[in-house]
Amino acid sequence: MNNTRPHTRWFLLLAAAACVAASPTYGQTVAATLRHGADQTIAGTIRIWGDENMSTVIGSWEEGFTKRHPQINFETRLMGTAAAMPALYTGLADLAVMGRESNATDDNGFLHVLYYAPLRLELMTGSLDVPGKSCALGIFVHRDNPISRMTMGQLEAIFGCEHPRGLEYIRTWGQLGLTGEWKDQPIRLYTYDAETGTGQFFLHKALADSRKMNWEYLTEFRDTQSSGGSIRESGQQILDALRNDRFGLAVSCARYSTPAARPVALAVQDGGPYYLATKENLIARKYPLTRLTYAFVNRPPGKPTDPRLKEFFRYIFSREGLEDVLRDGGYLPLNDEAVAEQLKKLD
Repeated sequence: MNNTRPHTRWFLLLAAAACVAASPTYGQTVAATLRHGADQTIAGTIRIWGDENMSTVIGSWEEGFTKRHPQINFETRLMGTAAAMPALYTGLADLAVMGRESNATDDNGFLHVLYYAPLRLELMTGSLDVPGKSCALGIFVHRDNPISRMTMGQLEAIFGCEHPRGLEYIRTWGQLGLTGEWKDQPIRLYTYDAETGTGQFFLHKALADSRKMNWEYLTEFRDTQSSGGSIRESGQQILDALRNDRFGLAVSCARYSTPAARPVALAVQDGGPYYLATKENLIARKYPLTRLTYAFVNRPPGKPTDPRLKEFFRYIFSREGLEDVLRDGGYLPLNDEAVAEQLKKLD
């Protein structure tokens, strides 16, 4: 029996992605899933709507699944996360895929039409450093700043005006223990616009969904378009601002990190443990600002999961399906515990 710890197995997979197809490090539950799915005859059409950034992975899943179930057809319309849930509750889609958690508009729309909640499954772990693929949010300080770690409670006290974690306002670097020239300097904040999906995720994780932010010292950024049509991404703008501000604190994606910015390790609670955003820590869900992607299915209460969808998910969560995620080079797979949890939801 393979006694390698689950999170270590995923780290080894990531380090050896070139030969991942031959890897024996997946758990027996995952391998058995594929055999069970391949033993059944599944026919019909599966209609998928949702996040266009998932097109490569979903295309690989569809190709792998139809090799085992040639009587299955797919109709895939990836026009954006915002279109996913409406397509599901109006009967245009069998499966909605989203690069973020559902929001109040999604949930209320479904409930208003069907009077029950959809089945929600975690689909993939978000990327470490690929914008658009649910990348983890990093906390960055200027390279001159000696701060190396923070707790989520401190982050809330810095960005927020309410205190669900019990800390008072933190507005200066001295309140975080810095002395000398840093002591009385205000912490100037650079982050994503609160109305964007990324901004909403940060509010959810760091401020417990509060919109009462430290506006006095906060600057928000959105993607902007030049007259020539090129897009200047918000994450890049944020770290450009930090580069020019020794006393700044930024929320951005690791993709844009430069020598002028240094990532801060985060802990959920005082005393740690503290974690940096790495692929291994994201898959293991140790890093507090790890993001996930989701799939939603219209399954009425007390009813079984549609056999077509159930077998498709069993392929997605099989070794081959998880290898498809690795080959994408952006999204990361779920860990073994998460896979087992999603499979239970299908029954």
